[in-house]
Amino acid sequence: MAGQAFRKFLLPFFFQVLVERSASKTVTKGGIMLPEKSQRKVCGLAVGSGGKGKSGEIEPVSVKVEDKVLLPEYGGTKVVPDDKDYFLFRDSDILGKYVD
Repeated sequence: MAGQAFRKFLLPFFFQVLVERSASKTVTKGGIMLPEKSQRKVCGLAVGSGGKGKSGEIEPVSVKVEDKVLLPEYGGTKVVPDDKDYFLFRDSDILGKYVD
C-alpha cells in the first residue's frame, strides 16, 4: 500500500496528522452528479505520537491511520514528495472523521 511505504519516510511529530486527499465518486448510485465541493474526502496516512497534556501524561492523537477525516477548507502545510500532494494538519484542526 502506498500509504504504508510513505509512512516509512515521513512520520509526523506530536499532534500532527499527515493526510492525502483522495478522489471520490462523482455520481451517486442513483445517477445524481455530485458537486465538486461535496466530493472531498481525505484519508489519514500517518499520525504523530501525541504529546504531554496538562496533567503531564501522554495524550494520543484522536485519529488513527487510514481514518477518513473532515478538514477545514483552508489550512495545513503542503508536503510534495514524489510529485504527490500531502498535507500536515494539527490534530485540533481536524473537524471530524467519517464513520462507515
